[in-house]
Amino acid sequence: MLIELPDAAATQALGRALGTQLPAGSTLLLKGDLGSGKTTLVQGLGQGLGIDEIDSPTFTLINEYTRGRVPLYHIDLYRLSVAEADGLFLEPYWDGVEVEPGIVAIEWSERLTHLPPSPIEIALTYQPQGRTAVITGEIGHLDID
Repeated sequence: MLIELPDAAATQALGRALGTQLPAGSTLLLKGDLGSGKTTLVQGLGQGLGIDEIDSPTFTLINEYTRGRVPLYHIDLYRLSVAEADGLFLEPYWDGVEVEPGIVAIEWSERLTHLPPSPIEIALTYQPQGRTAVITGEIGHLDID
């Protein structure tokens, strides 16, 4: 599915739609260059889940938000090598065994070699006329406001 995102507000609206409609247990693999809108999309996702403030976990690696409709686990692998990313052992987040099942959003997910089953991949691209998002995986029908 290709979605045109003319500005940051549209990127946040896509995130809000995902936040209101995705069930716990969903994992989003976010891909795209710097400035393509990954964090902006996750901020909208948090809004859709009822989470007011989402901070980029670039330096903390993982931010856990447990006060929304379902928990949000926001992971940013930007600073890590493939080996370091795999060394985080992120499986408990998408297996829902050691942490409460929620939505897992992974920025720079291409640095992982072990991926969750049935992820939703969102590839964001920035162009002078706006962004585009290509979504692959099962999301059903999205109502974007």
